[in-house]
Amino acid sequence: MARPKKDRELQHKHQIMLRLTDTEYEIVSESAKAAHLPLAEYARKQIMQQKVMAKYEIVADLPELKKLIAEFGKIGSNLNQIARHFNSGGIHSQRMLKAIGQSVARIYEMKYEVLKMAGDFQAVSGGRSHGNPETHSE
Repeated sequence: MARPKKDRELQHKHQIMLRLTDTEYEIVSESAKAAHLPLAEYARKQIMQQKVMAKYEIVADLPELKKLIAEFGKIGSNLNQIARHFNSGGIHSQRMLKAIGQSVARIYEMKYEVLKMAGDFQAVSGGRSHGNPETHSE
């Protein structure tokens, strides 16, 4: 079965020829891809000043992040052991208090490492984030 024809007023029958440099074409092409639109549709929306929503997925494969994730896992495991100890009627000892203090201190250290990485990323990406990590309270 054939696809139904568009209303005559909605048909795109006029062409505009446009030449772009390789860089310009790459930028427009990547923007269209990010918006999940064909190149012609993306260009049409831009020309007609319609809102185009680009969807970005940021994937970071940094050794520092992998290290931090592993550290968070270890700290989580330690905190679970401490919680299990107290939930099973364990006594509050100096050793447990010290372990809790060390875990909390390490969490804060890691928080600042993550904020520094976010600041570095923000500087590299041109500062296009929705909030400054330096302004968040603890």
